[in-house]
Amino acid sequence: MNYTDFKVAQDDKLTLYKAMLKPRMIEEKMLILLRQGKISKWFSGIGQEAISVGVASALSRDEYILPMHRNLGVFTTRKIPLYRLFAQWQGKASGFTQGRDRSFHFGTQDFKIVGMISHLGPQLGVADGIALAHKLKKEKKVTAVFTGEGATSEGDFHEALNVASVWDLPVLFCVENNGYGLSTPTNEQFRCENIADKGAGYGMESHIIDGNNILEVYFKVAHLVRDMRINPRPVLLEFKTFRMRGHEEASGTKYVPQELLDTWAKKDPLANYTKYLLGEKLLTEESIARYKANIQAEIDEHLRKASDEDAIVPNESKELNEVYQKIDFKEVKPISAVANIRLVDAISEGLRQSMKKFDNLVIMGQDVAEYGGVFKITDGFVNDFGKERVRNTPICESAIVAAAMGLSINGMKAVMEMQFADFASSGFNPIVNYLAKSYYRWGEKADVVIRMPCGGGVAAGPFHSQTNEAWFTKTPGLKVVYPAYPYDAKGLLATAIEDPNPVLFFEHKGLYRSLYQEVPVDYYTLPLGKASLLKQGDQITIVTYGAGVHWALETLENNPDIRADLLDLRSLQPLDTKAIYDSVVRTGKLIILQEDSLFGGIASDISAMVMENCFEYLDGPIKRVGSLETPIPFNSKLEQQYLAKSRFESDLRELIAY
Repeated sequence: MNYTDFKVAQDDKLTLYKAMLKPRMIEEKMLILLRQGKISKWFSGIGQEAISVGVASALSRDEYILPMHRNLGVFTTRKIPLYRLFAQWQGKASGFTQGRDRSFHFGTQDFKIVGMISHLGPQLGVADGIALAHKLKKEKKVTAVFTGEGATSEGDFHEALNVASVWDLPVLFCVENNGYGLSTPTNEQFRCENIADKGAGYGMESHIIDGNNILEVYFKVAHLVRDMRINPRPVLLEFKTFRMRGHEEASGTKYVPQELLDTWAKKDPLANYTKYLLGEKLLTEESIARYKANIQAEIDEHLRKASDEDAIVPNESKELNEVYQKIDFKEVKPISAVANIRLVDAISEGLRQSMKKFDNLVIMGQDVAEYGGVFKITDGFVNDFGKERVRNTPICESAIVAAAMGLSINGMKAVMEMQFADFASSGFNPIVNYLAKSYYRWGEKADVVIRMPCGGGVAAGPFHSQTNEAWFTKTPGLKVVYPAYPYDAKGLLATAIEDPNPVLFFEHKGLYRSLYQEVPVDYYTLPLGKASLLKQGDQITIVTYGAGVHWALETLENNPDIRADLLDLRSLQPLDTKAIYDSVVRTGKLIILQEDSLFGGIASDISAMVMENCFEYLDGPIKRVGSLETPIPFNSKLEQQYLAKSRFESDLRELIAY
């Protein structure tokens, strides 16, 4: 192994040695604890320490790193207190996830480390967002993100590289190619000779580095990041390496030919580097023993501290209260004149005023810049706020959701326009697994709003007409807002943008230009989780939202003899259960109307909650009205038959007569 080609200061050579020695010694201890049942799982990075240590050492302490399972060297090089790492792996409260997630599934703003999720790919897009924030703030910083050769087969890998290239983002994409994605060899993963070859497809600079040579890793990465800070651009690095143990310890290595293991054992990065330093007289056997003794003492001391910590005592209230970041909502009341505007105008106005209020707010989406979005919500925004803050994106929903999360991590706010709510399926993973869970897992907010143009009645067919709110109301950690009026839409959108939690903001396309209302001209907010009582009556409670509100109003106008409470939910998560229960207690009957198909929708949950909490007040069965159990069709007559509107009046009268 060649060390002489890389000019590194003598002191740095010793620092790199000690930085590699520490994770190796920690790992050896953890393998013992794993066999003793004192930790639950371990993903070994033995044989790959030079990559983690070299990259982390080359970056500044205030530059973000997004590591993976086998990057213990990143955490130790950043000097995270070992007892916190040990507590994390033991599921103790002083760990970074308070027992809510295991191993390396955590991050810490204090050390500028952003934790991974098991789906691997989305963190690449998060790195894009972090780097974009640096670029927008004119900070000369690089973001490094790790992944393995297996994850380069994921769509998120390609999306993230493409976005970084198009936007010239200073992201160091570090791929640790150890030859196997769990047990699947690279020849069953891709056909190109090297992963670095994939960079050319994105017009991206790429390099192959010997991942077992600490001086090569450190020297080349340090050189690159110095230049990337001055000339922002993404770089793809392929580190050739090998893991000497299984994907995780339970997997073993039986699928690896013994001769391959023997070959790579001779390339052990720590053993070879130790031999080199001994030859250079930078190390002696005595100094090695001294370094090991110091590290061992540190490990023992911190392990004692973590082990002596009491086990977590489950606290239901604490768990429930830490799914969302707390906000001190202060309602901003309108004080100016009103204007008669459409729903589409109210949303545009609310978004524009939020852009003025928050200079760290970025809008992203397909065609949102000069074109103004397919529904013209952001028409003219580029002239007012510039293309840096109103950003057209490639067609890659997953990477842009992840990039929005990265913007939030790095101190900004993001609004992403999902061109149609239907397309959220292409960004589903980062929404429900990253945005939704980050605060609960390691206390990291997701200051992201995803706008969701949705709904039928416009003959747009199965891929442009879904009202898919139930995909997200099921997921703790997400907020879901679904206004029916321009006044509500403007105020609730402003609140959603102020809220540091992830919000899915549903906008019914059929209401965009068909509905007018007097709306205050200036900025105002409305509380999430407060329903609106539109009509009062003592016969029955009607609970609905979105277009269903207008269907119900039309029905009541056509049937003036019906005395109904009409409750517009406005927000589905949080849900105003008190308003629902109070109304049901007064009227004794409940009908729930939703545009979504019936099974598994919000109506089912509301029905169940009322049965559990208000059963003794009911004078009849709860009735749910939803659309047919089919995809939404294109033909207008088929669509009318599909939609719940066609059945609501008869079901309403049937329940009243019960």
